[in-house]
Amino acid sequence: MKATPLSAADAASKLKVELISNGIGTQAVQETVVAYQANRRAGTHSTLSKAGVNRSGKKPWRQKGTGNARSGYASSPVWRGGGVVFGPQPRDYSKKTPKKVKQLALRKVLSARVIDGEVFVIEQPTLAKAKTAELIKKLSPIVGKGDTALIVLETADQNVYLAARNNPRIETTTGAHVNAEQLLRYDKVLVTEGALAKLSERLQD
Repeated sequence: MKATPLSAADAASKLKVELISNGIGTQAVQETVVAYQANRRAGTHSTLSKAGVNRSGKKPWRQKGTGNARSGYASSPVWRGGGVVFGPQPRDYSKKTPKKVKQLALRKVLSARVIDGEVFVIEQPTLAKAKTAELIKKLSPIVGKGDTALIVLETADQNVYLAARNNPRIETTTGAHVNAEQLLRYDKVLVTEGALAKLSERLQD
């Protein structure tokens, strides 16, 4: 598979936007990445308060005369097996990010990866069968053994997706769906000409 490093001049020409080489957009990247990570949180953690613990409400011993501290019920938070005070409850962690902020973050991250020489233009990979070994063999001239790679396609390819899914170091996506967090997560970004056109459309909106 042929791969050509995407230069800053070529990127600006193909994406039809000026690359960001200064500190502009740093805050947008931080907000966007935090939002993507927060949106993946299930928020299903749950603990029982003293009201939810299934234990007897009977007073365990009389108020005075035993030498023990006073106790009113077995579900008290001070007892082993009792309720939890201010414990975590199911909640929604999702954050809303304005479209323009996400667009600026995408442009900032893409600019940084291009300037660092970590974005490569490749041909649309084709696989006769969804074989992980075959995909790795095709990527071997570009992606080293210890490297991780993000493959950005123009349109989804089922065989490429299934082949990449078996390898935790490789992920596939499309130009219409790739986000700033994905671009930051991998050592190398492999993008097709068609995907660059899709990215250009997104950055122009």
